[in-house]
Amino acid sequence: MDNNQDRELFHIHLVSDATGGTLESMAKAALVQFEGSNVQTHFWPMIRSVRQMEMVIGDILENPGLVLYTVVDEYIREVLLKKCARTGLAMLDVLAPAVKAMGDYFGKRATGLPGKQHKMDEQYFDRIDALHFSMSHDDGQMVDNLVESDIILVGVSRTSKTPTSMYLAYRGIKTANVPFVMNCSMPSEIESAKDALIIGLTVSPERLVQ
Repeated sequence: MDNNQDRELFHIHLVSDATGGTLESMAKAALVQFEGSNVQTHFWPMIRSVRQMEMVIGDILENPGLVLYTVVDEYIREVLLKKCARTGLAMLDVLAPAVKAMGDYFGKRATGLPGKQHKMDEQYFDRIDALHFSMSHDDGQMVDNLVESDIILVGVSRTSKTPTSMYLAYRGIKTANVPFVMNCSMPSEIESAKDALIIGLTVSPERLVQ
């Protein structure tokens, strides 16, 4: 018999008026401290109207549980708070302590704009440009314009060239990666990339066999 069937199921509802990425990350970070708990997470992003919130509340009441939220609009948030209070649901505004502490420290009130941390500024477009570049220059593709790279990664298969490229691209760094293949010469275009940082990635033979 499966012991999991005997464990109590806990529901956690994540309600956000933006993408919910911050809320989801914080919930995951907290949940790892309760390994073995039987938890079902319900995700409700982009809730920006009273009607949407009322529909979400209806779904929450079908599986009552802890409600974690990041909703900056006071009127929409109040709809959630009143309903949770009437039904006895536990709830927590995960950003409120940090926002209040910063407001007290800065001596000013928060703007109250949802998802403002994801605004499309210059750095955002740099990241998008770098991601497009890195994806199109993955595994030795499009070597004709390697000169535009900020970083070029070289290594045999399974040295994590692609994940490293994507990580760097997310930081706005245009990264190309070129495979090192036995009996095949490296593309001559690498020698033209004088301004790029060229990094060789290595792996142990034992790890490569695995």
